[in-house]
Amino acid sequence: MTITYTDDTSALEPEHLKGFFVGWPTHPDPGRHLAMLGRSHKVWLARDGDRCIGFINAISDGLYCAFVPLLEVLPEYQGRGIGAELVRRMVASLDGLYSIDVVCDDGVAKFYESLGFTRLAGMARRNYGNQGAGSDAGTGDS
Repeated sequence: MTITYTDDTSALEPEHLKGFFVGWPTHPDPGRHLAMLGRSHKVWLARDGDRCIGFINAISDGLYCAFVPLLEVLPEYQGRGIGAELVRRMVASLDGLYSIDVVCDDGVAKFYESLGFTRLAGMARRNYGNQGAGSDAGTGDS
């Protein structure tokens, strides 16, 4: 196994994005997933050969702040430091910004703390009916 990391998504196709979002009640299909990554400010991929085995994305104004909504590693590759390396690369890519925010479940908070993140109080509104991002609302598609 030779894991490589890249921020070049130009060769990424929907079929490369199968197997992610394990345990989610609903999730984006691979085509929508690719569109989400394509609209991100920054993306890092972990690859094993041609296979995409992990990814992280950030949305940002590019000047002041960024939000990291997704970090995923395929289940069979978890526990090998791939997620941590993706976070490190993303943080380095966003180094000039004031804030890099992540909202995560309590079960993974210690993971982010180990990478220099700090717990903060926050609020969020979730539209769980849109969790699969299957709606065209807000995408500009008709």
